[in-house]
Amino acid sequence: MNSLDDLPVPVWRDELEHEYAELKASLETVIPCIEASMHLPWIDAIRRLKKLRGAVIMAHSYQTPEIFQGVADITGDSLGLAQAAADCDADLIVMCGVHFMAESAKILAPNKTVLIPDLEAGCSLASSITAEDVLALRARHPGVPVVSYANTSAAVKAESDAICTSANAVQVVESMGSPKVIFLPDQYLGRHVASQTKVELVLWDGRCEVHEKFTAQQARHAREQFNARLAAHPECAPEVLAEADFVGSTTAMGKWLEREQPSRVALITECSMADNLRKQFPATEFIKPCHLCPHMQRITLPGIYEALRDLKHVVDVPPGVAARARRALQRMLDVGRRESV
Repeated sequence: MNSLDDLPVPVWRDELEHEYAELKASLETVIPCIEASMHLPWIDAIRRLKKLRGAVIMAHSYQTPEIFQGVADITGDSLGLAQAAADCDADLIVMCGVHFMAESAKILAPNKTVLIPDLEAGCSLASSITAEDVLALRARHPGVPVVSYANTSAAVKAESDAICTSANAVQVVESMGSPKVIFLPDQYLGRHVASQTKVELVLWDGRCEVHEKFTAQQARHAREQFNARLAAHPECAPEVLAEADFVGSTTAMGKWLEREQPSRVALITECSMADNLRKQFPATEFIKPCHLCPHMQRITLPGIYEALRDLKHVVDVPPGVAARARRALQRMLDVGRRESV
């Protein structure tokens, strides 16, 4: 392996403007043009460094455009990235997302090295519940199966019967074959799921600190002021979802946009997602009732560069915890296979 003195460094070269002209033009549609130029030395150094390391960079849809477009090899939602970690050929993965996503990648790819650029990139949902909380709920509701949202720690996943995403939560809940299910930890997602199934749900009072900020008034304003159609993430409050034309996961929103091709849309979710979809849907004008995830914002180009340079921060999950969490994840994947048959 090269010494630190031999590794690429982020320095300005006039040729960068030409080498990355297409990327710079794309970035300038969503960020100030002077910022796009400032990002190029970091993007160039990261691209060269990941090639030297044989690494794959994965970025969640909530990552900023210079990361999502500039350095990521694989993009998507949290589960998609974890599955990609298991399927890709690289032995070194840099997860540009929050900590539970890096854990999920490690759970499904136990023999690979998973790095996260900032250990403080957390999640309000994941931190709202512990494994001990799950055990206490099981004691209060003996025999009731536990379905946990993907936005949870590995330890919580290990104490769950199955994992779900916002896209497949109803199917996973109903696959438990029980009249009652403990559903963790997002209260708003749980209420949305409860409205679509006859299964009784025991809910936890967890909330996403980004999505809970959106209000019905903001949604109505986007519709009335800008004549926009509304697509909302189910982690939003029920009164916000009631205003939406479509409710779905990040992946489902993209499919809805492809299907509906609205001339103007407001995505009621973390606003970096709209920036990242503009390139894919140039005919659609995106109105941004914007809230940024402070944890996603901790991932930066300099942080990614340092993670690759210093091979930090390594994310590990204890083997016993990983094995039990993997079983819960596998139960969800098995439900998906049955649904697709």
